Amino acid sequence: MKKWIALGVMASIGMAASVGLADESATLTVEGQTIKTKHEAGDENPLGTVYSGWTFRSTETQVLQMDDFENPGFVMVEYGQELWETAEGSSGKSCASCHGDASESMKGLRAVMPKWHEEKDTLMTLEDHINWSRQEHQGAEPWKWESQEMLAMTAFIGLQSRGMPMNVSIDGKNAEWFEKGKDLYYTRVGQLDLACANCHEDNYGNMIRADHLSQGMINGFPVYRLKWSGMGSIHRRFSGCMKQVRGTPYKRGSDEFTALELYLAWRGNGLGVETPSVRN
Repeated sequence: MKKWIALGVMASIGMAASVGLADESATLTVEGQTIKTKHEAGDENPLGTVYSGWTFRSTETQVLQMDDFENPGFVMVEYGQELWETAEGSSGKSCASCHGDASESMKGLRAVMPKWHEEKDTLMTLEDHINWSRQEHQGAEPWKWESQEMLAMTAFIGLQSRGMPMNVSIDGKNAEWFEKGKDLYYTRVGQLDLACANCHEDNYGNMIRADHLSQGMINGFPVYRLKWSGMGSIHRRFSGCMKQVRGTPYKRGSDEFTALELYLAWRGNGLGVETPSVRN
């Protein structure tokens, strides 16, 4: 039965009009800053040329992201800035107490995430680093992955890297995680028996039902999705994709999703950080 369901879904992709990109030459400019939405990645990347998800969106959605005043994600950025200055935990310290001005101390961090944490001896996402610091330096309770506080802080920290090229490392201890993430990307899952690659590598630029398939780049997260009427993390999007193919998603923050995040971040190396981005 699942074979025929999968064939039906793929047929709907194949029969859909190949509308291509919204505008291949489009440039994302925010507050006078130009952000790279297209990158010639070369032969090492299976896509060759990589495009930001912004490129595949409607003009109306693109415009929302291009204006910080209109961008609905900035409500969370402002909350994140407030949290940055708020003392918490047994230490009585705020993030700013140790890190000072986020525009300087956090600049470039989003662009290299996830990265290896020497003390914990594991690969960690931005969310992991935030919770480690809360516990280790503030003596505060960790935030839940999809809490408003965590989304606000990742949005605020991510903004400090806006416009900088994604540049995650897959060398050294990251290599094993990279291979695991790559394997997950090409593994068919769920009742529909589909892999990430079936949509985001084989069929990007096509329509599947009412969705315009992108290359699945994650350079804009956390993202404000109009569908969600709110902001969500990278792992929330992974979970949603797995549910859409009728699979059982891994937990947010799991080793599996962290490895997949590393692989996808690498696929988008060279694209500018867009946080906070706006998507359908």
